[in-house]
Amino acid sequence: MSFQHHLMSSLIPLTSHGTIAVDLSVCTVQCVCPQECGAMLAGRLLRVWRLADTAATGLLRGLRPGPVGRTLQPRLAAPAAVRRASSFQHRTHTCGQLRAKDAGRSVSLCGWLQFKRMRKFITLRDGYGVTQLILPDEDRRLSELVDSLPLESVLQVTGAVRLRPDGQQNQDMKTGDIEVVAHDITVLNKPERELPFNVRSFNKATDPAICPQAKEALRLQYRYLDLRHTELQENLRRRSQMVAEIREYLVRDHDFVDIETPTLFRRTPGGAQEFVVPTRWPGQFYSLVQSPQQFKQLLVIGGLDRYFQIARCYRDEGARPDRQPEFTQVDLELGFTSQQEVQALVEGMLHRCWPQELVTPFPRITFSQAMTQYGTDKPDVRFKWRLVTVTRALRSCGLDVLEKQLNGPDGAAVALVVPDGARHHSRAVQAQHARMAEQAGLAGVSALPADGAGRLGGRLAAPLGAETCSRLAAAAGAGPGDLLLLAAGPEGAARTLLGRLRTHMADTLEEAGVTVRRAGPHFLWVVDFPLFVREEGRLVSAHHPFTRPHAEDEHVVYLDPEQARSQHFDLVLNGWEVGGGSMRIHEPALQRHVLQKVLGEDTAPLQHLLDALASGAPPHGGIALGLDRLVALAAGAPSIRDVIAFPKSSDGRDLMAGAPSDISREEYELYHLKKPS
Repeated sequence: MSFQHHLMSSLIPLTSHGTIAVDLSVCTVQCVCPQECGAMLAGRLLRVWRLADTAATGLLRGLRPGPVGRTLQPRLAAPAAVRRASSFQHRTHTCGQLRAKDAGRSVSLCGWLQFKRMRKFITLRDGYGVTQLILPDEDRRLSELVDSLPLESVLQVTGAVRLRPDGQQNQDMKTGDIEVVAHDITVLNKPERELPFNVRSFNKATDPAICPQAKEALRLQYRYLDLRHTELQENLRRRSQMVAEIREYLVRDHDFVDIETPTLFRRTPGGAQEFVVPTRWPGQFYSLVQSPQQFKQLLVIGGLDRYFQIARCYRDEGARPDRQPEFTQVDLELGFTSQQEVQALVEGMLHRCWPQELVTPFPRITFSQAMTQYGTDKPDVRFKWRLVTVTRALRSCGLDVLEKQLNGPDGAAVALVVPDGARHHSRAVQAQHARMAEQAGLAGVSALPADGAGRLGGRLAAPLGAETCSRLAAAAGAGPGDLLLLAAGPEGAARTLLGRLRTHMADTLEEAGVTVRRAGPHFLWVVDFPLFVREEGRLVSAHHPFTRPHAEDEHVVYLDPEQARSQHFDLVLNGWEVGGGSMRIHEPALQRHVLQKVLGEDTAPLQHLLDALASGAPPHGGIALGLDRLVALAAGAPSIRDVIAFPKSSDGRDLMAGAPSDISREEYELYHLKKPS
């Protein structure tokens, strides 16, 4: 029996499941499918109709699971209650809403005066788009009024929609087929001084007098003006929509509970540097949480085994394009689950909220494979360049310096072939590679471009000799016109360096107009991370101290913990880590051993967690996804600052309000602090 929708006497075939009867006139949904209709069905219908009639979409969002034949009542009481962008406001339409079908309609628009010309044409902009207005020739009053107004004045305009004359349509505007003949203009407000930049064009300005850093600082100082840009408006609306879809997927489809956890907590061992918050108790401090990690484990122990939160987190580690001192993550935890089930849940959630269709399940790769093939634990798999071990091809090559590096501790030679890269290896690129090698602690990186016959050249080619170069090219897979980059020394450092060069050369070629990366989102799970890593002579947690060992390596934690793998897993998108999760330790004895014996930590600050584990904790695991980074990648934004309403600067400051700032002497005394001299 075909699965169909009946909408206003129209049947829409969907799947072979049953029939859903939808009657918008009475706004009810009658389920007559032969099986129980659940949340999965509702989600499927929503996806089919996502770009269809908005009333139907609003209606279907009200579907709830129910038995066969039962009438399901939607959340919305009537079609008129479907969300509209102009409800409860002065306007009848937004500035991005009117189309040719609206010709002849009387409308009221509100927005900012963006442009004016010839005392006749003006454009009005709001957060949804731009509409062109025409001032009638016979109404000099309106022309004189607009002529006296500065740009960015706030207006309410009433008028009539009409089609633009033939040949005057603007295909670059959503409203480019129409214009509004203004009948009346009300000035709601106007700037009292000249604005620091032109809102209409500042994003694309190329004024050589303003360097990019100064331009961004100016935008952050006047963020309320910068927010008027179309790009930021669209990014923030996309963020809101993605969060709404995430909540609906977790709460309505999978019965998760949205629970807020404290942001004021205590200092905990391990992890990132935390912000310290003074209190009125002498010598007593809170810390702002870097993650709700402990709270979500405690919730599962308390029986709330399907938790999530759009969580605010804080880390005192400075800022950069992909990081802020305060950020937002999609945080979730499941009891009685496995790593594979958590990953499947996340894949379904992203499939639901992502603006493009995603192919699931996502590919998986181990940490060891990622480091071996790509030189990084967050590889960009949109292009296939891989690292190749060429140590054997260079054994007994006769170069003392090279052989010394190969015979050193963990010595190896690693190569990266850049297809068609020989002609893009300029002196500037070579200088950048030399600096990157120095930062990696290696003597350098050798570049061997291949000529049209596939013979390797460059400074190293002559001392290596033709025979060795031929073996090297064959081992690395270099062909005519390719560029072979070679690094030798400790294998880990060599692979990490070439991993960075891999990304750098992809950027270099694409800047020259060569297509390297495939289009679209390429998600990847990286699994089987080390449980511990050695830093400054001691073991530290690779992820956090609550991460469970790999099922096959639990005994290794007691015998040789540095060799133990973990049940930690990262989600990588286009070369960016967008999420990190793990299964958690739920046995108090194992958790105490990890903290005390392996990490050498004082367990007193975590006694509450150890006591909770000892009360009977189920197996559990979860993940935290960086919402800011996810939205930035979905929107194609170069920085997470472009998807945050009020971000901090690159050094972690609020340039608009001037924070952080000093406090009064009385507040120093209240919080038992000593004022710096």
